Amino acid sequence: MSPITIYHNPKCGTSRNVLALIRNAGIEPTVIEYLKTPPSRAELVALIAATGAPVRELIRAKEPIYAELKLADPALSDDALIDAMLAHPILMNRPLVVSPLGTRLCRPSEAVLDLLPAAQKGPFAKEDGEVVIDAQGRRAKA
Repeated sequence: MSPITIYHNPKCGTSRNVLALIRNAGIEPTVIEYLKTPPSRAELVALIAATGAPVRELIRAKEPIYAELKLADPALSDDALIDAMLAHPILMNRPLVVSPLGTRLCRPSEAVLDLLPAAQKGPFAKEDGEVVIDAQGRRAKA
């Protein structure tokens, strides 16, 4: 098993960019397409805890089902939000990356660089053309 795991949605550009950055470091991660293989309650709770972020930061508010279920209601408990994510995995924000250096939601995609134990092997540009890693393998200046 790889020391890096990505909870990935191949339809998401940010998720594809993060996966490509991991591979650009010479690492083949364990890829979990969470829409096909959602985490169990225990796994999801552990992932959320490992990020150190509140549950609300890991729920995807842009999805139509978020509004339909009225998940913006501040009275909803973390358990209720987790139940919604389990019932509708599309509500999991992505990509979540687990590495020996930590667990985090990698938005923007460059956030994954802090989780990689290896340097980038070459230049990298996001799908939209934004250069993230220069020809010397260093982070490009913003």
